[in-house]
Amino acid sequence: MNSKLKKLVEKLGEAIHESVSESEYIAGVVQDIRKQGFDVLLMLEATIGLNEVEQQPAALSESSNAENQEGNDTFTAQDLNFLKSLRITLQEDEEPSNQSE
Repeated sequence: MNSKLKKLVEKLGEAIHESVSESEYIAGVVQDIRKQGFDVLLMLEATIGLNEVEQQPAALSESSNAENQEGNDTFTAQDLNFLKSLRITLQEDEEPSNQSE
């Protein structure tokens, strides 16, 4: 990982930390827990994964954008891997055939 990318990932971690620590909603819930007589230790773990984007020829990229604007959903291999990691599968738009038993 080059140094510029490393600094950007560190900035992302800092931004996440700042968002959580400055959240009034989180502070309110923590305060409610303390009113119940408990100390609160909040530890969050963030996993940041980076995948280098493959460069596509301009003509292919433009045709993909046009398809998306027409409402045709397309998924990249990254999208499909992410969905698979969440145990989400895509069903084909085809109607199931009626089979007699």
